[in-house]
Amino acid sequence: MPLPQFTRGDLDGFFGLFIDNLLQLMLIGLLGPVVCGFPPELIAERVLPGAALSVLFGNLFYARQARRLAARSGRADVTALPYGINTVSLLAFMFLVIGPVYRETGDPVLAWKVGLFACFLNAGMELVGAFGTDWLRRNTPRSALLSALAGIALTFIGMGFVFQIYAAPGLALLPMMLILAVYASKRSLPLGLPGGLVAVLSGMVIAWVLHAGGWIAAAPVPPAAPIGLHLPQPVIGAILELIGSPLGWKYLAVIFPMGLLNIIGSLQNLESAEAAGDRYETRPSLLANGVGSLVAASFGSAFPTTIYIGHPAWKSMGAGTGYSVLNGLAMSLLCFTGAYASVLRIVPVEATLGILLWIGLIITAQAFQETPRRHALAVSFGMVPSLAAWALLLIETALRVAGSSLFTVADRFGGDLHIYGLIALSQGFVFTSTILAAVLAFIIDRRFDRAAAWTLGAAALSFFGVIHAYALTPQGVQNRFGLNAAPEFALIYALCGLMLWVFHLRESRLVGVAVAPES
Repeated sequence: MPLPQFTRGDLDGFFGLFIDNLLQLMLIGLLGPVVCGFPPELIAERVLPGAALSVLFGNLFYARQARRLAARSGRADVTALPYGINTVSLLAFMFLVIGPVYRETGDPVLAWKVGLFACFLNAGMELVGAFGTDWLRRNTPRSALLSALAGIALTFIGMGFVFQIYAAPGLALLPMMLILAVYASKRSLPLGLPGGLVAVLSGMVIAWVLHAGGWIAAAPVPPAAPIGLHLPQPVIGAILELIGSPLGWKYLAVIFPMGLLNIIGSLQNLESAEAAGDRYETRPSLLANGVGSLVAASFGSAFPTTIYIGHPAWKSMGAGTGYSVLNGLAMSLLCFTGAYASVLRIVPVEATLGILLWIGLIITAQAFQETPRRHALAVSFGMVPSLAAWALLLIETALRVAGSSLFTVADRFGGDLHIYGLIALSQGFVFTSTILAAVLAFIIDRRFDRAAAWTLGAAALSFFGVIHAYALTPQGVQNRFGLNAAPEFALIYALCGLMLWVFHLRESRLVGVAVAPES
């Protein structure tokens, strides 16, 4: 059967992906002026049109990719990979690249140009990485790839949004329960109405009633942009200006690990899609990732785009390829016209959080359901670094609200909370999660040689500061990249690799002794 252009599930999938992308626009609109000094005109006329063009390109590409997979496999239930602005890169570029340039120079335009250059370099890394990561995907246990996603889904998606839901139960709890009732039971609503649409509409009605009665205040939204036609404009010249400038390369220590993170994250999402039934080739998928970020930088957006977490959730909703196309068109319409702030004023964010919570639950469950049962230990172990990163976020937020900082009070925790271990485990937690889960999965399978190789990889990443290395400053925990950045971890991981190799030699002898009598 041919894959339909649109299905009923596409509408549900569209609402989920659209809301997720809309939240990224909200972050750019709210944090851009505060952290980066971006004037509203720069955001409305340059940043968001470039971001929308990148999102449109990626959504159309992955929709076409899904249709080609459906044609090859003869299946009508193929779901396109979700795609959008990368939240982790967005915040990292804001706080670690663009924001520091603005604070140092007071020039928001120069800070924006440095962000474009950083996004351009990130795109280049993704393009190069597309040619060498298929081997890594084939040789990494599924439990290792999915456990990192599960940790992020449980903490930064599930826990974060469920706290927000229960902070406003009158507004958010009913839409959340409606989402769970429809999607978890796999039962449709009367007249075949999409559950996501009904949940959002019910949340809107509740919000209007509560706002009109003065029971709750409206959530903050970005400043309204002038309604008009804001088409993307090429800004290649702004990127070329910085190629020969030291300022352009000053933040390579941030850009390089973020590029690695995007590559690893894409591999994890591809594995998640395969576990859900849709196998996409690694190289073209990552090449499209890189081209999408290249389009973003070339047309004014300083924020990379990438394959999104959540494919199994969209698939469980019955989405195909139409949800991806709809998302690209809707994002383009909002950003090309400046109407995104108006939508955020009409649609309360709390009414949409049930969909995002569902995504977190599906991803977490998939890590255990779609891996061998014997690897459940590895999945659980791989989720620990994400929990550490989430705990650190809560601690830093609480201290900041209290008028203090981790730099001031870290030594006071003592043995009540081993705060320095928490910080070390949180640094590069996606890489650490994948490594720990892979090591334990290979140990379970008695592949001690491969476990040793992954441990030596951890030693190398520690040496260069990709994982575990940090500096505690008055501004907070900062990454510390460079040679011999985390020497203690590098040495101990190397010794662990040596120990595992000894286990491998012993295992080889035991297997040889067991086989010899039979031969």
